[in-house]
Amino acid sequence: MKILPAALLLLAVLASLPMAFAQPPASHINPAAQLSTAQIVGQIERHNRLRNERLEFYRSIRHYQVEYKGLSHVVAAMEVEASYDARSGKSFRVLSQSGSRGLCDKVLRRALEGEQEAAKSPASTALTSVNYTFTLVGEEPVAGRAAYVLEVEPRSGSKFLYRGRIWVDAAEFAVVRISARPAQNPSFWISRTEIEQQFAPQGEFWLPRHNRSETHVRIGGAAVFTIDYGDYQIRSTDQPAAETVEGQMPHASRDSR
Repeated sequence: MKILPAALLLLAVLASLPMAFAQPPASHINPAAQLSTAQIVGQIERHNRLRNERLEFYRSIRHYQVEYKGLSHVVAAMEVEASYDARSGKSFRVLSQSGSRGLCDKVLRRALEGEQEAAKSPASTALTSVNYTFTLVGEEPVAGRAAYVLEVEPRSGSKFLYRGRIWVDAAEFAVVRISARPAQNPSFWISRTEIEQQFAPQGEFWLPRHNRSETHVRIGGAAVFTIDYGDYQIRSTDQPAAETVEGQMPHASRDSR
């Protein structure tokens, strides 16, 4: 299973995509207000800057799981406390783990390391015109809100970039869905990897909600990697620390190996 961690490092950049402020939903795009590709990309980048300025802190309890079916059938899972602080960046604390120790160590912990690695150079992984080319291909509602649909192509073969399709909220220019594959195949032994990511409004921000990656192996079988992001505690720059917005944080036990 050593071939899997490299493919899953791509999840790190998906987990740190831009967030934007939530507003009342729009069910369709007013033709008079439709924008060009360049204008949409400019708005995405603008909202990313706003997020960087306003998001002070968040914390959530994530559930990571990987399941491989092929020459054998193995499963592993982790509960992880994930935190972001505008001053110190991202940090992770493993609360519990179960199942295959090999998958926990070589896949799940490597995925956490990959996210921290990506976070050290946010400009190189950001959804911007520096890192991607964009093509507007249409409009499609997502969860009752109008969204622009764009094809994205990476400008480099970085392991943290991807190619595919994104859905961008037409009112808030937040990425609400991604359907993608890695910019580069990390190993000859992997035939393909398909990734789906969803985002949802959390208070005034849009944050990751669920990620699913399916990797097919040439010698047979497939591995499915998922992240459920849980509920968030969030603080923005205009809130004192004592006023952090509390989400419903699920209880997590200690290491259950």
